[in-house]
Amino acid sequence: METDIDTSPFKHLYPFASHYLNINGLKYHYIDEGSGEPVIMVHGNPTWSFYYRSLIRELSPQYRAIAVDHIGCGLSDKPDPKTYGYRFKNRVDDFETLMDSLDLKQRITLVLHDWGGAIGMAWAVKHPDKVGRIVITNTSAFLPPGNKKIPLRLWLIRNISLFAGPAVLGLNIFARAALFMASSMGLSNDVKAGLTAPYNSWKNRTATLKFVQDIPLTEKDPSYRLIKHIDDNLYKLSGIPMLICWGIRDFVFDTDYLDEWKRRFPDAEVHAYEDANHYVLEDVPERIVPLVKEFIKKHPLK
Repeated sequence: METDIDTSPFKHLYPFASHYLNINGLKYHYIDEGSGEPVIMVHGNPTWSFYYRSLIRELSPQYRAIAVDHIGCGLSDKPDPKTYGYRFKNRVDDFETLMDSLDLKQRITLVLHDWGGAIGMAWAVKHPDKVGRIVITNTSAFLPPGNKKIPLRLWLIRNISLFAGPAVLGLNIFARAALFMASSMGLSNDVKAGLTAPYNSWKNRTATLKFVQDIPLTEKDPSYRLIKHIDDNLYKLSGIPMLICWGIRDFVFDTDYLDEWKRRFPDAEVHAYEDANHYVLEDVPERIVPLVKEFIKKHPLK
């Protein structure tokens, strides 16, 4: 299928075959490499399956590495808001549709980042018997701990539409700023091109804005009830092996979020990286990828 995204500048970093699922007339893109036990990777905002390329490359010789692109992101379709809802529930429903279509016979390993944490955990608390392992990286699947406020720059995008439209849709400020604010190590030009390629026009940046505007903080917010449901049911996953790899320099998902994961899952294996930021898999993949492989081997599916 055709896409208006030019992948040639970073194809050497992302040499994977594309797969598409038709969901209500929209193309939902995902990577499906290798065979064996399924490892499902769910991205956040403003990344896409490209973010998981190091894990896909290293896991696919032994496992079935699957990485999704949410609608409006990556190589998936980017409809206008009249065609697609762009709410948290839409993301959860899409992911459920994909998982049903894959018809996986084995329990899965979930790898989650940013919004992918809430999306993946929504599926997991509904199907705890289908989850064999969980890998958490700089994400949340619960309400802000201790009534924590979101950073001012996110608040402005979420609440001030006169600012958010021109800044995010027009100037691509969210995806571009993340190249510098979400990484501590510095990204190569090829990686920068890969991360931002899907968001190459006003129309194609809709998802990056809608994700921020949909952050649920109070009971009045449309997605509050769903995140509260996940928050209340995370305990159902307490017996599942969990690996947490965390970039300490993250200014959004800071150590308060890490501490909340540790409080809820005291048996989790935790690795925190003082020199890594929100894009932890960009900053220290050479440290995380071996840990993930070891974690999978250490916890065989029963």
